[in-house]
Amino acid sequence: MDVIKPLGRTLVASLVILSCSAALAQENASNPLSKGRNTDLRIQSTSGSGGDKTDYFIDGAFMARDNLKIKYELHYNSVSSDLGSAEGLERAVLKAIFFPTEGRLNETWGYRLALGLDWIIEGTSYDKGIGAGADQLGPFAGVALGNSETGLTLIPLLQHVVSYTGPTDVSQTAMRLIALQPFASDYWAKLDLKVPYDWNAETWPSTAELQLGYNVNDRMAVYGEVLVGLGGDRPYDHGGGIGLRFKY
Repeated sequence: MDVIKPLGRTLVASLVILSCSAALAQENASNPLSKGRNTDLRIQSTSGSGGDKTDYFIDGAFMARDNLKIKYELHYNSVSSDLGSAEGLERAVLKAIFFPTEGRLNETWGYRLALGLDWIIEGTSYDKGIGAGADQLGPFAGVALGNSETGLTLIPLLQHVVSYTGPTDVSQTAMRLIALQPFASDYWAKLDLKVPYDWNAETWPSTAELQLGYNVNDRMAVYGEVLVGLGGDRPYDHGGGIGLRFKY
């Protein structure tokens, strides 16, 4: 009996750990407030009146603690316009997301509250017309609302980004709404609406992105994206993207 009891406790603890790991694996990394680990290799190309831009970037995340997520990005751009073409490092982003609480609203809907901070480090190519020209900080808050019956997740977010060093002044407040819906077992669709207000230019450079993805297996996923600029202040007219996701 003295041996059985410790073995029983170890077995129960192992089952709890495995069940938590399985729950994390089921979360889609396209939800920025999900819990899990992933590395995405992505390409996005856009075209508009200001020219063409291709963004090659790495987008990943891991859990530092159960309630603290770290995201990272590294962007390299290729741009062209009537003035010429250029390539260079655009920016690096380090994002910390703290989850102070999560739970259930009722039998159908659950929630996860998030508070976070983006640290945006400007690249070395502003003189080539690449990047914002300033290092920035972007505190934000949001909540993920999940429907256990349909699998739908709604994520409203609010963020203010301000520059703290560099030759240009950046000040933007952005509203964002994400809708993420799994379907047909291994597929998902994501709609990402971004509506920022630029306090210096007094413009609304808004965009919408539609992402369609497929989980190849438990460790890999692929997806494609359609990008559309919205309104008279849109940063581009249209675009597209592809991504390869590694989950671990």
